[in-house]
Amino acid sequence: MWVLLFDLIRALYLKPASFAGFFVHSFAKIILMNQIALENLFFIDIETVSEKEHFHLLEDEWKDLWIEKISRSLPSDTTPEDFYPMRAAILAEFAKVACISFGYFHKHDGETQLRIKSLCSDDEAALLKDFVLTLDRLHQKNQRWIFSGHNIKEFDVPFLCRRMIINNIPIPSYLDFQTMKPWDTPVLDTLHMWRFGDYKHYTSLKLLAKVLGVPSPKDDIDGSQVGDVYWKEKDLERISIYCEKDVATVANVVLRFKGLPLLNEEQIVFVDRN
Repeated sequence: MWVLLFDLIRALYLKPASFAGFFVHSFAKIILMNQIALENLFFIDIETVSEKEHFHLLEDEWKDLWIEKISRSLPSDTTPEDFYPMRAAILAEFAKVACISFGYFHKHDGETQLRIKSLCSDDEAALLKDFVLTLDRLHQKNQRWIFSGHNIKEFDVPFLCRRMIINNIPIPSYLDFQTMKPWDTPVLDTLHMWRFGDYKHYTSLKLLAKVLGVPSPKDDIDGSQVGDVYWKEKDLERISIYCEKDVATVANVVLRFKGLPLLNEEQIVFVDRN
C-alpha cells in the first residue's frame, strides 16, 4: 500500500499528465485477475539451452565476449569456463530456444479444458517461425489474447524477441511489449501478481504453486537439467513434457488467484503428444 502511495505522489510531482496512466496501470493490477476472461489467457513457457555444448567449442572472440558478459556476476571461486554450463542457457546472446509450450482454456461439452501444445526443434529459426505462424493464426481468431506465464515479462518474452531479431524474424506487433505503454501491455505475469508491487521479491513457480496448494508435477527433471537432457540425451520430447507441466501449473495458479476450482488431470489436454 505504501509503495503504491509513494508511486502515486511521485507521478503527480514529476509529471501530472502521467497520473492517468499511473492510475490505470496500478489499479488495473488489482482488478485485472477477476476481469480477464479465461478464454483470453494464452499461457506460454520456453526452455532454452546454450548454443554450444561446451565453452571450449566457442570461437576465441566469443570466448572473450562471454568473459566480458559475465565478469560482474562471476563467483570468485568459479572460472568463466565452469560458469558457462551454469549460466549460458539463460543469456540470449549465448543461448537458443529449444522448446516453446503454450496453452489456452477451451470449452468442450460445457466443461473447461486447458489445451496445451509444444513446438520443439534443434533448428531455432524454424521453431521461431513456426511459433509466429501459430500466433498469427490464433490472433486472427482472437485479438484479445493476454500472454500469461511466470516471469515471462523479464525472461520468456524478451528472450523470444531477442532470438527473433538474431534470426532475422520480424517480431509480431502484439509481442513487442517495449513499444507499448505499461498499462496497454497484453501480459499477465504471475510473478508480478504475487509481488503486489514489491519488485525486490522473487518467488519461483515451484514455491508459488506449493504455497497456493497447486499440484506441481515436476517428477522428472528440473530447469538445471534441461541442458544435459538436450545435449547428452538428445531428448526434445522429455524437455517438452517438462515445459508443458509448467504451463499447466501456471494455469492452475491463475485459477487460484481468481478463486476458481483447480483443473483435474482429465481437463488438461496435451495436443499432438504421442
